[in-house]
Amino acid sequence: MDLPIFKYHPDPIGTGAIEKTQDECECCEQRRGYKATSTIYAIDDIETICPWCIANGAAAEKFDGAFSDAHPLLSDGIDPKIVDEVCKRTPGFITWQQERWLSHCDDACEFLGDADKSDLEALSGESLKEFLSAEHIEAEYWPDILAGYEKGGHIAVYKFRCRGCGQHRFYADTD
Repeated sequence: MDLPIFKYHPDPIGTGAIEKTQDECECCEQRRGYKATSTIYAIDDIETICPWCIANGAAAEKFDGAFSDAHPLLSDGIDPKIVDEVCKRTPGFITWQQERWLSHCDDACEFLGDADKSDLEALSGESLKEFLSAEHIEAEYWPDILAGYEKGGHIAVYKFRCRGCGQHRFYADTD
């Protein structure tokens, strides 16, 4: 069975948001071979949700929860229908702090996972200045951060792609 397609999270296996399992989905009560690695924000502690119950909205409805925080997207003025798709029908991702789904060109961006060091080394000019400003990072510290950066490290940088213009966007998180 092919995995569902997530418009705002095009490679959830590659990002680690979906993994193989033999566990039963707590929503549909089926063993479909895959589960989300991030949690659903809900009153109950839910451990196993299959990608199909995420994609069709059944898990968000059944557990009255969401996979991502809607506030950043709503604050950016993104259409509530898009916010609903990202937060209730798209697998989230694991971060050190509260995740933040980025937007650009009046749409939510596609989540691409942890940035590669080469992605960060390529940041320059206005793009670098915008990233540092948004993340409240002093420019003088950037070379040291970049020198020590590694995927899964104490400083995480998440990569997104604008669905409109194709620009890559980033945000940083620390433990």
